[in-house]
Amino acid sequence: MTATTQPPKLELTGSRQLVSWLAEQRLSFAFSTYQAGKLFLIGLQKDGQLSIFERTFNRCMGMAVSGNSLYMSSLYQLWRFENLLQPGEHYQNHDCLFVPQMSWITGDLDIHDMGFTKDRELVFVNSLFSCLSKTSEQYSFVPFWQPPFIDKLAAEDRCHLNGMALREGMPRYVSMISRSNVAEGWRDRRHDGGMVMDITNNEVVAEGLSMPHSPRWHNGKLWVLNSGAGEFGTINLDTGKFEPICFCPGYARGLAFHGDFALIGLSKPRNKSFSGLALDDALKANDSDARCAIIVIDLRTGDQVHSLRIDGIVSELFDVVALPGVQSPSAIGTMNDEIRRVLSVPPV
Repeated sequence: MTATTQPPKLELTGSRQLVSWLAEQRLSFAFSTYQAGKLFLIGLQKDGQLSIFERTFNRCMGMAVSGNSLYMSSLYQLWRFENLLQPGEHYQNHDCLFVPQMSWITGDLDIHDMGFTKDRELVFVNSLFSCLSKTSEQYSFVPFWQPPFIDKLAAEDRCHLNGMALREGMPRYVSMISRSNVAEGWRDRRHDGGMVMDITNNEVVAEGLSMPHSPRWHNGKLWVLNSGAGEFGTINLDTGKFEPICFCPGYARGLAFHGDFALIGLSKPRNKSFSGLALDDALKANDSDARCAIIVIDLRTGDQVHSLRIDGIVSELFDVVALPGVQSPSAIGTMNDEIRRVLSVPPV
């Protein structure tokens, strides 16, 4: 008899107080994983148990939320989902139903962070071309900023520009893994070549970082994940120093805020890009293995107060967004007939 290997199951386990915290905060959240091609929506069921909803999209990565709209990048598209439910309405016991309403065909740009300007323009990190870009009705993208050391618009992922923080409604800070100006040169500078720049004056505000990701402006501070070292903290804009507030037991990527709390995505190292970093030594020093999870950090103390542990087929996360005021989110996908039957019309 030949033994058969069972595929790994997906297992999501919340910490003891996660569901009560979500209820108290009137909060749910979404996260993406390009490794498994999934969009996950996490909230609460009516009985108070964890609500877990997922849809399949090829290589889903960066996300952004604006009002009732959820935006997500995939292999060659940018999607806009719209919540069709009004306050008090439900669809199959969910109080939020994200339905894909439109998409931009961008081609495979390896789109990372995205966000909205105060003028309602969707902007995104175009990692393949080492630039920030806008959507277009005519072109795959319209570039509007690139690092000053990049001398050419080329599909070469030179510095691995990956993160973007908006401040006062405009793109302000970006993260990158190196200042390389050759194709995929960033791979040689994973340990300490990372930096964060201010795009308004092209000045470096912090350097010497290890694979930084997900810069965000929140509560008057610039936050960033120093992913290669397993650190989460702030950048002192006066001194240029990165000031960690906690250790992250995994490769940190994806950052969202809700009041005094941060939600951070953690991944297990998968290959040479993630391994051989200071994170490995830090995990050993803390007698811990890298985990795949969403962790909740109290910004006032730096303590991890809640978590959602993810085991099985999903081992890497990409982005996370908070969904305030939503109890149980859901979404319509494009891989079954449900997309044909869910229709919306304006009020008469």
